[in-house]
Amino acid sequence: MYLDIIDIRDFYSSLLGRVVARSVEAAVSALMPPDPKARVLGFGFATPYLGRLRGNCERVLAFMPAGQGVLDWPPEGPSVTALVEEDALPLPDQSMDCVLIVHALEMSPKPLALMAEARRVLTIGGKLIVVVPNRQGAWSRFDISPFGFGQPYSRGQLRSLFAEAGFEAEAWATALHMPPFSHRSMLAISGTLDRAGQRTWPAFSGVICARATKRNIQGVRVRSRRVLSPALRPVLQPSGLAGLHRTKAHAAPLLIDPDKEQTS
Repeated sequence: MYLDIIDIRDFYSSLLGRVVARSVEAAVSALMPPDPKARVLGFGFATPYLGRLRGNCERVLAFMPAGQGVLDWPPEGPSVTALVEEDALPLPDQSMDCVLIVHALEMSPKPLALMAEARRVLTIGGKLIVVVPNRQGAWSRFDISPFGFGQPYSRGQLRSLFAEAGFEAEAWATALHMPPFSHRSMLAISGTLDRAGQRTWPAFSGVICARATKRNIQGVRVRSRRVLSPALRPVLQPSGLAGLHRTKAHAAPLLIDPDKEQTS
């Protein structure tokens, strides 16, 4: 279930939200450097991480799921946002070079359908970047941020989801290595704590960021068909009648003496 767009907007307008955005943006930037020829799509609530790409990429769009709501973005100039269904993105096939998913995959009721749509709109070799709460991290256990809602993921779960949707994971990054707190005095040293946590306990980060590449050939999942044992296979007729027919078929033929038939 998606969070309401107003709640997410208000979070990123707070001091804690700005601290979170700074930590996550550093990880996203490492996986998604600007490309002047790239066409980029952000899905979910990705606008806090798309601002640096405006003017540095050919095109930047921001789609927001219907279950969440939509806000105009950017605040100045023409809006590039749209309210969409996650399993029916209004884009042609192979029209985007990069898709960034934030605050969406962990809340989506149809994560595989969302991934399939991302694959459809990506060019061959296109990049998918996802930002999800870490199952092992503390931030997924507290609701002081949007990363405390929805289904957290481990790296293994992301790899499995990528493979099922036709992607191959190629790079990883982490963010939010400081403990989840919102007190102003602690936020003042959040940068120091984040750097220390990145060196000391990266496996317990609050957020996992992953970059995957669209496979040229998508595998087809084959489901095994249940095979009945010989005793359970259906027959054309009941076993009793089948035995009767077999008995008649193997019975000795009736012989008639023509001479006796004439005398009678």
